[in-house]
Amino acid sequence: MAKSTKTDWEEFRKKAKAAATDAAEKTHKELAGEMSSITLLSKREIQDIFPEKSEMEDFSELMEIVKSSTSRNNKVSKIVDNSEKFAGVIVSLLNKII
Repeated sequence: MAKSTKTDWEEFRKKAKAAATDAAEKTHKELAGEMSSITLLSKREIQDIFPEKSEMEDFSELMEIVKSSTSRNNKVSKIVDNSEKFAGVIVSLLNKII
C-alpha cells in the first residue's frame, strides 16, 4: 500500500521558484561569458548592459548579422527588417558608449 503524505504546496512552490531563479541566473552568466569571448566587452559589462536573457539573445542575433559575410546592404536590410527587435539593443549599447 502506498504511503499517504500531505504535500506542502506552498513550500513546493517556493523551492520550484528558487530553482528556476538559480537556473536562469546560471544561464544568464553562461550566455554573457560566451558573448564576452567574441566582443570587446567583459562578461560583467554584458550582464549590466543586457540584464534580460531576451536582450542578450537579440544582441547575439544582431552580432551574427553584422559579422556575416553578406554585403553591407544585406546587413542593413536585415537590421531594418528587425528594427523593433534590435532597437532596445542599440539603445543599450549606445548608452554604454556615450
